[in-house]
Amino acid sequence: MDVNPIQITFTSGSKAEALNIASALIDSHLAACVQVSGPVTSVYRWKGQVETDEEWLCFAKTVDAKYQDAQSTILKLHSYDNPEIIAVPIVEGSPEYLKWLREETTS
Repeated sequence: MDVNPIQITFTSGSKAEALNIASALIDSHLAACVQVSGPVTSVYRWKGQVETDEEWLCFAKTVDAKYQDAQSTILKLHSYDNPEIIAVPIVEGSPEYLKWLREETTS
């Protein structure tokens, strides 16, 4: 099983939804930590129109082997038709933190 650390970023239209998704990821050991920040203002094009919305920005720390299950959980609990879900590798970090991240997501 690959256990390379990654960060999944996603947005949500409400703090309650963001916290619900964060709790589900933590409870199922799909993420070691999820930070919820906001509100932030997002400006984007959707179906040919420029939209401006208040959103909550979430950062989930996990490992690449858990990405597909984490994505499925986010999609299942998310209210958007096409939510932003982006994963990037964590290429460096404090050794103790990365050890903790791996332990929390592989138990």
